[in-house]
Formats: sequence, structure tokens, C-alpha cells
Amino acid sequence: MGYWQGKRVFVTGATGLMGGWLVKALLREGAEIVALVRDQAPKSMAVREGLLEQVAIVSGDLESLPTMQRAIAEYEPHTVFHLAAQPLVQVAKLDPVGTLRANVMGTWNVLEACRLAGKSNVVVASSDKAYGSSESLPYLETHPLQGRYPYDVSKSCTDLISQMYAATYGVKTAIARCGNLFGGGDLNFSRTIPGLVKATLADEPFVIRSDGKFVRDFLYVKDAAECYLVLGEKLAEDSSISGEAFNFSLGERLTVLDIVHMTLRIMDRTDLKPVIQNIASSEIREQYLDASKAKERLGWKPVYGMEEAIRETVEWYRDHFASH
Repeated sequence: MGYWQGKRVFVTGATGLMGGWLVKALLREGAEIVALVRDQAPKSMAVREGLLEQVAIVSGDLESLPTMQRAIAEYEPHTVFHLAAQPLVQVAKLDPVGTLRANVMGTWNVLEACRLAGKSNVVVASSDKAYGSSESLPYLETHPLQGRYPYDVSKSCTDLISQMYAATYGVKTAIARCGNLFGGGDLNFSRTIPGLVKATLADEPFVIRSDGKFVRDFLYVKDAAECYLVLGEKLAEDSSISGEAFNFSLGERLTVLDIVHMTLRIMDRTDLKPVIQNIASSEIREQYLDASKAKERLGWKPVYGMEEAIRETVEWYRDHFASH
């Protein structure tokens, strides 16, 4: 067993994609986990694989400061992994206020509860979207945070509020800015990879909302879970990184069409040509990260290449749909 053996950690967003894989990794490491759960999500990986049966549950949502204060004061976690958010770009566009409430107010509630209790380290999930649009790519951690659209703004704010609590109140905080996360367990089928695999398994062509040429940076969820563990451990051992952000990504520039063609090839369905709608709006055309700071300062690097990760992901969905 490693660093997390016997340590109590508090995870928000445990029923989400990233949360499920982080809980899995922490259980494997022997951590004692407390999870904040807002809604029952019977189809989520955390529920279907029985992960939540092995953790303590706090029922409630991030928007309630009293809930967060009680949880942090009562459980006194060594580390808080704040992953909970409204994660979908299109939902943010339809419901900006709900998204800002969850992502911005939720973040200050977590950090305020930690400030008042005064003990926990906090690892906060930001995003490459926090950078907004930029002429100079790849993004470095020194780039300004200048989101313009609802989801991007919510992540810029999450990030800045985290830095504020570190700088002003000394709350030990580190920030993870990951590329687009993907992997088994993602049941948001409006996203490219889950939507593509689902359509292909159903023998239907995949519909691309954009022109297919948007450039994105990806990160497999297993690698992402590892980056959170590494960041949490480093933060506990070295408070000089408090208030700092770290980029995590595969460092591969891929268009939506690149991903679609790679996945169809892996699934042996290159005969299924995608349908390109070209109607996407409020999205940034090119986003990719430089993760060399994480490699140098944290000793982190991704284990999975894109092809291997997509293979594993496709297998997960094959099993998932076969068991339904």
C-alpha cells in the first residue's frame, strides 16, 4: 500500500466520470473515503461497481455552505478532492446560472468550509477550458484565465477563487487543469467518444455537431486519476506548490475527426461514415496543453497512449451495453 493508506479523503463529484475513477484508485490505495453525493445515479460506475458501498456518504449539494461546513468539520479530511461540477458545455449554454451556481459557488463553499476548519489540503479540478481562447498555444500555466462562454467562465472562476483562498487565507490548494477526459463510465452521450461508441455499436453513423476540425487535447481517466493522487501527495509534502496550477494532458493535438476515424478503425467499422452538421457554437476552435511542468515538478506522465486508451474505453462500453 502507498501514501494514501489509512488517510481520510473527502471527494465531491464521486458519481461523475472523474470521481468514479478517483474513488476506485483511492480504494485500491487503502484510503478512507467520504463522498458528497447529490443525486442518486443508479447507472453511474460508482454505483454499478459497488464503489459507494465502500465509502461514507454525505448527502447534499455543493450549493449549501452549511452542508459543506458540517462535512469538513465532522470528518476532518486529510485531503479534499473537489471534482463536482456541471461538466457539459451545452448545458452551461442553456442554464448559465445553474452552472455558475454549481461550479463557482460550489467551489467557494468547499474552500470556505476548509478555511474555517483549517486542516485539509484541497485539490481542485479546473480545466483547460479555464484558459479561454488564446492566440498562443499550447497553453502554459502562466497563460491568463479568460473564459468567455458560460462553461469556460465557470472554470476560470473556479481556478481564480482557488488561488485566492491559497494566497489570502493560506488554504493549502493545488489546481489540476486537465485536457478532455474520456474513458469507460462516461454516460454523457452528448460527448464525442461515448456518443461515437454508442452510435457505432448501434450500427448508426455518428453525428458531429461541429465541422470536425476543432482541435482538442485528451487525457484518459486512469491517467487523470493518477494525476490527482500525485498532486494531492505532493501538496501534502511540499506546501510551496500551494496556489499553483498544473496542466495534465497527453500532449497530442487531435481533431474531432481524428478521434472519430481512430475509434472507427479500432472498432473495425470504417464503413460507417460520420455525419457532419457544422452547427456548433460557443466553443473554442483550438485548445491543447503543455504538461511539461507536471512532468518536471511532480514526476507525472501519462501511461496510456490514445489508441490503447480508446481500445479499453470501447471494451468498457461493449460490456456496459451487453449487460443491459
